[in-house]
Amino acid sequence: MSLLRVDRRSLRIRLLVWLIGFAALAAGASWLFHDRLHNDLARDFLRERLRSEANHAIDQLQKDWLSAPALMTSSSQIYLIFHHLYVLRLGDTIIASEGRWQDALASLLEEEQEALVEVRDDEYHLLVYRQPFMLNGETGVLLVADDFSHVEAGLFKRHWWVSVIAAGLMLLLVILNLLAVNLGLVPLSRLRDQLVQLQSGKRDRLSLDVPSELDSLVNQLNRLIDEIDDRLRRSRESTANLSHALKTPLTAVIQVLRGTRPIDDERRRKLVQRLEAMHAQLDAELRRTRIAGPNAGRMSQLDQDCGRLLEMFRGLYPEKWFCLTLPTVKSNRVPIESQDLSEMLGIVLDNAGKWASRQVNCTISLDKALRITVEDDGPGVAEDELPHLGQRGRRLDERHPGYGLGLSILRQLVTRYGGQVAFDTGKLDGLRVNIAIPIA
Repeated sequence: MSLLRVDRRSLRIRLLVWLIGFAALAAGASWLFHDRLHNDLARDFLRERLRSEANHAIDQLQKDWLSAPALMTSSSQIYLIFHHLYVLRLGDTIIASEGRWQDALASLLEEEQEALVEVRDDEYHLLVYRQPFMLNGETGVLLVADDFSHVEAGLFKRHWWVSVIAAGLMLLLVILNLLAVNLGLVPLSRLRDQLVQLQSGKRDRLSLDVPSELDSLVNQLNRLIDEIDDRLRRSRESTANLSHALKTPLTAVIQVLRGTRPIDDERRRKLVQRLEAMHAQLDAELRRTRIAGPNAGRMSQLDQDCGRLLEMFRGLYPEKWFCLTLPTVKSNRVPIESQDLSEMLGIVLDNAGKWASRQVNCTISLDKALRITVEDDGPGVAEDELPHLGQRGRRLDERHPGYGLGLSILRQLVTRYGGQVAFDTGKLDGLRVNIAIPIA
């Protein structure tokens, strides 16, 4: 039973079924068309033949009316040559090449219009050509008929021979389709083998030596591989940074706590500062590891995500006025992971909220890039210090708590999305942060 089981999800089976189905449909339509075409061609041929013979017979009658009875007898030379049946009506006189057809075809003599008529019976199938004419001032009608059943028998036999040949061609076509499908799926087999090699560590990327239809698939898989490698690298870097940054302070704190020397207020303050620095370092590294990047396949809804974030900062800084301007487009969806967008906007809004006197403006526009502009009415930053913003651990003012890691994480985030961050002085005389991320 397992040998007869067919995998319906198999691409090979699906292609074969569709190809064979379409081929069978085309062959069936051709077979029916062949039958109809052959019958029509045979009828047209006999029509022209009967018409030519009728015209010839009428010419002979017009030359010599007295010879008409001899022309129409079954022993006449013309009848023996053409093997056709004749029925002639001239005035009230009716004669026929064979007497039995005179009554059988008499009804056709009533019409005086040129036509090809089929006469069917259990015994015969005739094609009758009717030709009206004038002779000595009298109207006449000549019927010339031929037995079509013999022609039909020959056509039927030939038609079924064509069917046998078509069946053989269909079988050959099925075999050729099977070979073509197997050859067409070879690149997928090679891609599968490359994935196995990738899993076993024998290669680090997929080859682009594939049909053009698979280029997009291979590129996407390679991007996914690069994204996984990048996340692994960032995770290892974060672990190394934490190990390096926390090992010495933790050792110092442990020594202080294990020592017998009393902990006065000054030492307690230093311990708290070290612990807060370690907490900030740990938080920053964790935030870096949470960066999803542009290949995460996630979308953000600007009005929802930005509106929710702004409401949070209005609660954190109730004495500050936060103003949000969103793009007026039908869809506010952008290909940026929601957590990453919240992290970018949260860093600049939190920084603006700390330094603003009263007002923070956030303007977001959307064209070929997502552009975010955040400015405040705080003291701003000296022009010669603007290039240093975003450097890791660099703080330009100690009046507010912090460790100079936020803008550094912002630069890393924006860079991951292929964007840019610029700092200058805004219209409110405070710091203005300009973020541009391509989204085309």
